[in-house]
Amino acid sequence: MIPLRKADELDDWTLRSFGHRFATPALCHAALTHRSAGAAHNERLEFLGDAVLNCSVARLLFDAHPHADEGALSRLRATMVSGATLAEISAELGVGEHLRLGAGELKTGGFRRASTLADALEALLGAIYLDSGFDAAMAAVVHIMGRRITALPAADTLKDPKTRLQEKLQARGLALPTYTLTAVSGDAHAQVFAVSCEVLPFALSTVGEAGSRRRAEQLAAAKLLELLPPEMRESP
Repeated sequence: MIPLRKADELDDWTLRSFGHRFATPALCHAALTHRSAGAAHNERLEFLGDAVLNCSVARLLFDAHPHADEGALSRLRATMVSGATLAEISAELGVGEHLRLGAGELKTGGFRRASTLADALEALLGAIYLDSGFDAAMAAVVHIMGRRITALPAADTLKDPKTRLQEKLQARGLALPTYTLTAVSGDAHAQVFAVSCEVLPFALSTVGEAGSRRRAEQLAAAKLLELLPPEMRESP
């Protein structure tokens, strides 16, 4: 099992990484303890931290994008609180170096596992909330995510290709695209789906191939977006 760092080292790390110094160090210890390492693990803190994170990010996005509608704000928040984003932030902060893991998790590289890193990051935010309240937890979110929120792309670019294609056509009163499954190949455990996307008003058709029908449709839609008239491609 990985032992916790010395108290002063852990204190310096949380202050540097989250802008927070724990009044109750036991909360920090619990947040960094994986369930494989003992009974006092971080899953309850993760549950709490998830709610704190979502609320904090929602408020930050609400302030940063005063003209965005609910759908746009939801897409932006989903990007910020996704497991991939949290794992990336957690790795940058070195959370894995401070985790307490059981022997089995340690052998299998649990300190590098994306889900474990993301969960621990949420647990730490939950621990900060219990330690010093919501304002402190939100300040920690700003500390670790502020630059990412500032650098987010426009919400429209986060829409999937099918949605963007549909909205562009609807805005001009045109018929919606038609998706047709044209072929399925490969073994049962590794099938490849081919789907065509047609936009009849422009006599355009593309084909997408992927390991799922949904993904193939998205690829076909993305290709077709590139074939639309310039004025449609450049408009919101």
